[in-house]
Amino acid sequence: WDADALLALAQEPEMLERASGEKVLTPHAGELARLLGCGAGQVDAAPLESARRAAAQFGAVVVLKGATTVIAHPDGHAALSTGGSPGMATAGSGDVLCGVIAAFLAQGLPAFEAACAGCAAHARAGELAAARRGMAGMISGDILEELPAVLTVSTDGT
Repeated sequence: WDADALLALAQEPEMLERASGEKVLTPHAGELARLLGCGAGQVDAAPLESARRAAAQFGAVVVLKGATTVIAHPDGHAALSTGGSPGMATAGSGDVLCGVIAAFLAQGLPAFEAACAGCAAHARAGELAAARRGMAGMISGDILEELPAVLTVSTDGT
């Protein structure tokens, strides 16, 4: 759940209960603030607590996107993703992240593991894109183009 889906969820929270399967929400601070009914400054001041609160409230894994991304499970455990590049703060980068997480979910990973793996792959792809093209002018397609290299496993396991 991202972007407009999060906006719809803020307006009609019960829609999440009607959805089947595991759920992953991928808000930035402003979107999470809307969901929690607080200000973005409050989310920025306490990102781990905010993500945990939302995960518990919505019964979903929450991926709070930022320089340090917080991945929170409804039971309270959480992980941090600190990789990536400042150049990733570009339109569509979150869409790429959602797609990677959705791909891991489709392969049968549980939601928390899919979110963690997706964040790690997305961050590494962003690092590769920045190294190859530079951060200035990075677009989401640059991140997407690096994903195959990040996700490729050689036959010798490396």
